[in-house]
Amino acid sequence: MPKPPLDDYMDTAAQALGLPLEPAWKPSVKANLKVTLHLAELVAAYELPDDSEPAPVFKA
Repeated sequence: MPKPPLDDYMDTAAQALGLPLEPAWKPSVKANLKVTLHLAELVAAYELPDDSEPAPVFKA
């Protein structure tokens, strides 16, 4: 049985980045990724008008 896509992504990303990913951490990492992906979907679904301008840059 193949691993779920998010599990496979976690393992592949950790290996590519050279990060240790202990088995005990995986449920927390997976929960965080699910929240992050959900928030990304909300941002991507928001349609901006064609005349939108980027926000100005403020420097202190």
